[in-house]
Amino acid sequence: MIVSIRTISINPLQQKSKQLSSFYPVSEEKMASSTQTTAISQQELPHLSFRSYVQALKDDGDIVEINTECDPHLEVGAITRKALEDQERAPLFNKLKGQDENGLWRILGAVNGLRPNPEQVFGRVARHIGLVPTASAKQIMNKVIAAKSAAPIPPKVVESGSCKEFRLTPNQFNLETLPCPLLHQSDGGKYVQTYGMQCFQSPDGSWTNWAIARAMVHDRNHLAGAVLPAQHIGKILAMWRKLGKDMPVAIAFGVPPAAIMAASMPLPDGVSEAEYVGSLVGAPVEVIKCETNDLYVPANSEIVFEGTISATETAPEGPFGEMYGYLFREEVQQWAKYTINMITHRKDAILPVSTPGRLTDETHTMIGPLAAAEIGFLLKSQGLPIKEAWCPFESQVVWVILQIDTEKLRALKTTSEEFSRKIGDIVFTAKCGFMIHRLILVGDDIDIYDFKDVSWAFSTRCRPGLDEYLYEEVLGYPVVPFMGHGSGDPWKGGKVVSDALLAAEYTTGKTWDESSFKGSYPKELQEKILAGWKTLGYD
Repeated sequence: MIVSIRTISINPLQQKSKQLSSFYPVSEEKMASSTQTTAISQQELPHLSFRSYVQALKDDGDIVEINTECDPHLEVGAITRKALEDQERAPLFNKLKGQDENGLWRILGAVNGLRPNPEQVFGRVARHIGLVPTASAKQIMNKVIAAKSAAPIPPKVVESGSCKEFRLTPNQFNLETLPCPLLHQSDGGKYVQTYGMQCFQSPDGSWTNWAIARAMVHDRNHLAGAVLPAQHIGKILAMWRKLGKDMPVAIAFGVPPAAIMAASMPLPDGVSEAEYVGSLVGAPVEVIKCETNDLYVPANSEIVFEGTISATETAPEGPFGEMYGYLFREEVQQWAKYTINMITHRKDAILPVSTPGRLTDETHTMIGPLAAAEIGFLLKSQGLPIKEAWCPFESQVVWVILQIDTEKLRALKTTSEEFSRKIGDIVFTAKCGFMIHRLILVGDDIDIYDFKDVSWAFSTRCRPGLDEYLYEEVLGYPVVPFMGHGSGDPWKGGKVVSDALLAAEYTTGKTWDESSFKGSYPKELQEKILAGWKTLGYD
């Protein structure tokens, strides 16, 4: 049923840090300034409004609107996977089997996949953070990293928002009959939560976290979701369980694209993703209080599930077709049990979904590069000669490539083992290194965004065994197939630093010329040939 937008009487300046979870100390004067000087129109830009983001994709010619009825049971997942694997336009399913009269809900697939146009291959990722669709991977990484050093901008509390247009209590919804998608034929259930954002807070209110953790339908008003102890949602849930209390939670779907990017980034413990988003886009995220708990969610979210995660109960979850391209049929575990106490949503709401698998989908375009950005920033802050970091999609985002400033490296007068161990000791014990299992060090002659370059360096400059430094005593990521379904402890080890720097790069500098078009011919000749390439008969 339609309800009026509820007005909440809240003064933003009276919000305590425990309510807005400001990791950074923020004065009331600063908060007042940040909330008063930002134009309201900014909230309708594509990176701060999911609905505007969808319109931007339409304007870019990057969406296929499907108006014939589609079945969320496998059909939506199959079309989305095909679009992702072909780097095709994103499918928007406007009519779904099981959709109610208020449009709860439509589905957008391939939300952050790659585009077919090579000049805009990262167009959706760029749109997420306020860049033009032609932005390169390097430009995207530069913006993400620059936000780490920018002044934090806290969120702005508002009294009304489009996410409150409809309000449903448990007797008014049934997750088993709503169009929750079965994305892969062997999935253990309908995964409604694949691209939403969990919002939760430590019991003392000092740390609010936004994260993405998968969750499937358990029954009419319960979900079962994977909550790994090493991830932030697992750490904060453990605090609540220690007190014997259920953890309040909200899952917001169709949030500002910049917010979902931040939720996917492995920021350090205690950092507020909401403030990082402000730094990233130069404007505060507008948030609104939930109806059934004291959490705040983006006010223009498409859909919000409000509820709790049980301190005592679990439920079977899985299997699920994951980002590494595998679904292990026996992989059913007892994970967190969510109770959904209310759903609020806007009219004709859009549910974004991620259908993970083989390259390339949102799990790759977000998790890998964002982990690389955090790793590169961490190592630079420790004074190490890192120029850039990138996570190649071709590695199923298990590798991070580190481009080394070899001139500064030689000034250190170090060795391969000493340097590699210093990097591995930092990264593999940090949050940002949890999901990464191989670090590859390359020289500054290698374009880390070009996998041909990376593969060339790795296969010709890293001697197996002698140039590799293993880590078997650190925390591993059990979802990686060689961890969870290979040899050894699924939670421990399986990590390595591969040094693809030749010995001369530590001592004298390059002693070779590259046998290639760019490396074996004068620059003037290269330019002449390129300028006349079409006249020679080439496309």
